[in-house]
Amino acid sequence: MMDTRIFGEELRNLGFTFFSGVPCSYLKNLINYAINETDYVAAANEGDAVAIASAASLGGQKSVVLMQNSGLTNAVSPLSSLIHPFRIPLLGFVSLRGEPGVPDEPQHELMGRITTQLLELMEVEWQYLSKDLEEARKQLIHANEQIARNRPFFFVVKKGTFDAEPLKKQQNSTHSNQIIRHAHKDNQMPARYEALAVINAVKDRDTVQLATTGKTGRELYEIEDAGNNLYMVGSMGCIGSFGLGLALSQPGKNIVVIDGDGSLLMRMGSLATNGYYNPSNMIHILLDNNAHESTGGQSTVSHNVDFVNIAASCGYTKSIHVHNLEELKACLQQWKESKGLTFLYLKISKQSKAQLARPSIKPHEVRERLQRFIQNDSVKIKEVDGS
Repeated sequence: MMDTRIFGEELRNLGFTFFSGVPCSYLKNLINYAINETDYVAAANEGDAVAIASAASLGGQKSVVLMQNSGLTNAVSPLSSLIHPFRIPLLGFVSLRGEPGVPDEPQHELMGRITTQLLELMEVEWQYLSKDLEEARKQLIHANEQIARNRPFFFVVKKGTFDAEPLKKQQNSTHSNQIIRHAHKDNQMPARYEALAVINAVKDRDTVQLATTGKTGRELYEIEDAGNNLYMVGSMGCIGSFGLGLALSQPGKNIVVIDGDGSLLMRMGSLATNGYYNPSNMIHILLDNNAHESTGGQSTVSHNVDFVNIAASCGYTKSIHVHNLEELKACLQQWKESKGLTFLYLKISKQSKAQLARPSIKPHEVRERLQRFIQNDSVKIKEVDGS
């Protein structure tokens, strides 16, 4: 077995300080080290972990994601449609449950055979992590070179690779929450384009806007294509987790997450993760039209879900039902002053802009532009501080 603590220090020496993942018995000691010694976010599922870590990477922190290989299937969507098109560098560790010839539970048999094939199909370079520390050091240097080229790199970890690393006592935090509704008030049901125009008009130089997959991003692009916008082009359901990773890595920025009902329903576990880590610089706006509009208008089940109460129960500091564009604008302006993790819910119509264009800028160019926006502001802050 390899000394987990020394290996963890090697990762930190290379600058990897942000970790997110889902537990696995093969990786438990490395995960324990990450929890004990680094910034670690426990995700609800492996796809969310990839989204969280990828956003932290965009925000300037070298990031690591940890998962069992059965959970690699949960991460296929963000690995193939977020990491790949946006060219986000990410270091991964995935366990090899079900390794051929090694006794294991039946549910791991197939994944044990296809784990490395799956990584190759997604064009993710990988290596089996050596149990020899000196060899593992050389592997980390190679992986770090790939990260520097904006490429993901995964280590496949076999049973018995890491020695014991006891988990230090963890403190569970809770957050007070406030639910705000206006009784018996009618919903204005504006078009999404109108709501996006209000949201965009309230932004300032410290705002980053993240728009979910589909027509939300496309309409925001038509309203204003700006360097502080990111248009999610895949990985449906991951925008809230992406917002969390960016908010944690860039606490000086106002992170505005614009979500849809179909998207949020796909990965509702992210609400619990967001509520627990509770970044005060993030506001999560749900525009609910009760439809998968981008794919033909099929109904979602959002009419049967109380998102406001759910977000509050998950730990959002404020959870607010806004009924019209005036309330939306007022809440956004108030949040800029008071902050606190906030959930805004607005029912919108199914109407969308006719002849809607798609962004002409490539996803990796959107990522590069947003990084320049963040880095330029960081440079300006340092100049003002004289540091």
